[in-house]
Amino acid sequence: MNKTACIKVFKAAMLGPGKLFTLSILLIVFTAASCKAQSTPLRSLLALSKSDHTLSIIDPVTLKVIASVPVGSDPHEVIASADGKTAYVSIYGGGSLHELSVIDLVAQKPLPALDTRPLMGPHGLTFAVGKVWFSAEGAKAVGRYDPATNKFDWAMGTGQDRTHMIYVAADGKKVYTTNVSSATVSILVDSPAKPTGPPGGAGAPAHHEWVQTVIPVAKSSEGFDVSPDGRELWTAGADDGTISIINIAAQKVSDKIDAKAVGANRLQFTPDGKRVLVTSLRTGDLFIYDAVSHQEIKRLNTGRGAAGILIDDDGSRAFIGCTADNYVAVVDLKKLEVSGHIDIRGADGLAWAIRR
Repeated sequence: MNKTACIKVFKAAMLGPGKLFTLSILLIVFTAASCKAQSTPLRSLLALSKSDHTLSIIDPVTLKVIASVPVGSDPHEVIASADGKTAYVSIYGGGSLHELSVIDLVAQKPLPALDTRPLMGPHGLTFAVGKVWFSAEGAKAVGRYDPATNKFDWAMGTGQDRTHMIYVAADGKKVYTTNVSSATVSILVDSPAKPTGPPGGAGAPAHHEWVQTVIPVAKSSEGFDVSPDGRELWTAGADDGTISIINIAAQKVSDKIDAKAVGANRLQFTPDGKRVLVTSLRTGDLFIYDAVSHQEIKRLNTGRGAAGILIDDDGSRAFIGCTADNYVAVVDLKKLEVSGHIDIRGADGLAWAIRR
């Protein structure tokens, strides 16, 4: 029962004739129980609505929306904290806005937003080593926020155009980004530099120096992922649909796949690293590739435009944010077919929240 219906029932019960007093009380008790908000599941699917400017909390078992929480004016990506209690949403504005919306997933309510200025246009998001990492497209940079200190504690420029998506290694020592308009991938590595010898002479402590390597890839490469074994980075170019494969150790493109995945938007490895999924925002197709042979396994149409990808931990299902179709498509990765839909207007960014 929704909130409006609950209120109507309460009013009717309260205004009932005296002889129905007992029945009214029982109705109130029953209604109160029925109207109690559903609690957030320990494992939740998070889905952004670009149209309604909300974050939906979804039960991944029933595929029902448990709650929808308001966020900023142009939400694009979402990530949850490691304890699954807080979500962060990038408010993008094509590089012009400067906000991360913050949501209490347990209480299902918005918290005070974070102002990222001067890091404009936050977009890509991830959570690693207890911190929120994000791309800042308008500033040609990446940044980091520490919830423990409530401070932005690190940033680094890429000097590249449209620094868009981001991936951070588990130890926080490597950051990967795609730079869409520059057709490059940046690999940022934190490594201790050798002591240079301060005015005081030998024995000076080493300082940390972030070093960037820029690798050319296919035009308009946006969505990307790093293989579970950390050896490869795959990214797909929207212009001609070419998939570029980077050997991370060598820091160079080792292979290209003429996938013809025009309009490529997001790319994701399955948890076992055996398959790679690519969505097309232009055609609505989901391309499924074998990560070893580099051969196409299947091409599924999910609607008119496919964007965000999220895969179940066991690799059994994929959730696809179909922005133009106003739903999240559920794909059975065993049968390789669309098995259902979740109604979300302007569906886009997706994430898991696992409460610990």
